[in-house]
Amino acid sequence: MDSLAQNIQSVTSQKSGVTRLTLTDFRNYAFLRLNTNLRPIIITGENGSGKTNILEAVSFLTPGRGLRGARLADIRRFTPAVVENDYQPSNGSWAVSAMVYKNGDDFEIGTAVENAIKDDDETNGYNKRIVKIDGQKVSSQGELGKYVSAIWLTPQMDRLFRGGSQPRRSFLDRLVFAFDNEHAKRTANFEHLYKQWYQLIKSTNGRADNAWLEGIEENMAAIGVAIAAARREQIARLNSFIENEPDDVFPNVILELGGTIEKMLDKMPAVDVEDFYIDKLKKERRNILYNDSVDGVNRTDFKVTYKRKRMPAELCSTGEQKSLLISIILAQTKCQILYQGFAPILLLDEVAAHLDDIKREALLNKIKDLGLQAWITSTDRDIFSSMKNDADFFEVKNNMVIQI
Repeated sequence: MDSLAQNIQSVTSQKSGVTRLTLTDFRNYAFLRLNTNLRPIIITGENGSGKTNILEAVSFLTPGRGLRGARLADIRRFTPAVVENDYQPSNGSWAVSAMVYKNGDDFEIGTAVENAIKDDDETNGYNKRIVKIDGQKVSSQGELGKYVSAIWLTPQMDRLFRGGSQPRRSFLDRLVFAFDNEHAKRTANFEHLYKQWYQLIKSTNGRADNAWLEGIEENMAAIGVAIAAARREQIARLNSFIENEPDDVFPNVILELGGTIEKMLDKMPAVDVEDFYIDKLKKERRNILYNDSVDGVNRTDFKVTYKRKRMPAELCSTGEQKSLLISIILAQTKCQILYQGFAPILLLDEVAAHLDDIKREALLNKIKDLGLQAWITSTDRDIFSSMKNDADFFEVKNNMVIQI
């Protein structure tokens, strides 16, 4: 066993993952409780039975909007049920709670959405997400990143390299967040400032108070440069790891950032890039009146190249693109184990699609060798026969989940 494998094994010998998952009024489940072991979890069932909903629930144990990026209001059951359980949400709400094991300790994590009232007006309500750690409410979703980290691969991501840049950027930012808990907060703050800046210019036809705009632009530049720097650091970390520890089955990749601000950091100190960004935003004020987008960290693209073929990912076959994504996820997972000291949970929705038998078995063996908890869905239980002694198997049917 080489030194890398030994180092990873020393970390993953301290298992981490979800040992109990409870859903209340979540998607198609009135109430669901799963008790699981710290090993792969295979969930099978017909299309539309609710397999992905379970993975989505696990993804809500991390900061953000889950693996579907759904609106909070769209996740609840349409006919909520009253059930005796750990958390009783109000009408129209949903909840996910879990017992999480990490480095020898158990933590109880819960997240829920409730209807909140704005300005004491009961007709002016909105959905509010709350988070609790060991029964104590915390002020920020970012706290979840200290206890659970998850990386997911869904069928929608099969088109990641062929569509617009936004999904690729979101994928990259999730990778960054695993190493920098403040990154999600920065990206959310930047988005809020950008919308404020954009709406202010549009609503005043470019005649907004100059001092007000400058204040927003200075904040945008400072946060934007921090976002760009964190992305560059993560790309460099992954490229270095892939170069020194190439995978034996999945293709090696070269990762790049296609963004003006990120590229400026290659040439200039961060403080000078901030000044550049401020000037750029000032010059873009007039353009925003006629254009819906402005070049910046909110338009950065995440570019992937199949190294051996020297081919951009968007030109590769569907199967090759799936393999490239898996290669990135495996490199991220190994980096995270080594640098963060605990393993992420893998959420793999219909991962066998577009993989041949050799690559599918290779992926399953790597998951076993890394000692990961991976939640894997499929319509075909038989393709996981090699995992029969190494995984928990569940079947979803009629809004029920049974262990098999």
